[in-house]
Amino acid sequence: MQLELITRKPRGRARPTPLLFVHGAFGGAWVWEQHFLPWFAERGWLAHAVSLRGHGASEGQEKVRYARLRDYVADVEEVLADIAPSPVLIGHSLGGMIVQKLLHKRKVPAAVLMASAPPHGTIGTLFGMAFTNPKLLSELSFSQAVGPDSTEAQAITRALFSEDTSRDLIRRYMPKFQAESLLINLDLLGLDLPPSLPLLDLPVLVLGAENDQFIFEGALHATADTYRTKAEIIPRMAHAMMLDHAWEKPAQRIAEWLEATLAAGNGAGAATGDTAPEQPAAS
Repeated sequence: MQLELITRKPRGRARPTPLLFVHGAFGGAWVWEQHFLPWFAERGWLAHAVSLRGHGASEGQEKVRYARLRDYVADVEEVLADIAPSPVLIGHSLGGMIVQKLLHKRKVPAAVLMASAPPHGTIGTLFGMAFTNPKLLSELSFSQAVGPDSTEAQAITRALFSEDTSRDLIRRYMPKFQAESLLINLDLLGLDLPPSLPLLDLPVLVLGAENDQFIFEGALHATADTYRTKAEIIPRMAHAMMLDHAWEKPAQRIAEWLEATLAAGNGAGAATGDTAPEQPAAS
């Protein structure tokens, strides 16, 4: 399958470890191209962003409605096969779940989970949304069932972007969001979740947004607990952290964490790209 891979190279010699960004539902590699890819490239990182099948300029538009989580994981694996050495994986929202699945299949130097779906699935998120923001749940359901153009997406817009984000930018970004799989929710609700065994030797940064109406604070802490770390929540930000008005705050935190983590040698033995042994799920 032909998958879109957007790459930004630093002007000088690249740092030893590349980065691979994985977008969330309804998105594409373009969400990283706006700010993150050039920002990290300017600081010496070789930065890649993939569009999953049916997203962005990747093939599979006609079948995206029937894509499963395992298909998206296979897409990222296909891209990883051509990136050496093994990159740090950075996933947002649904992309964070894809990254978590990959952590149990491949060795990587480190991982960053941004406003990520939690490893135990999204059933709690959906219940929370139903009680706290039923309008958002309704719009999200229509967007997934019929397409983003089926609703005015007012609640979705407010959930994705904070009030401080320029209206002109939001009007530019919103039309770029596209159709998403109808079946992916089944996997996220419990059919295809990552193993519950923690990965104690893998450095993981868990970032969240204070005003996120999709991924609640409890889900962030549950994710962090799984990877034996602490969730870091950035104030006054909404779900689309890489596009929101203060996008440079999570970018700066990721860069600082990567420099400290990789310089300390954490995960150094996992940079070869070898396949990790299968780990059974805890009962």
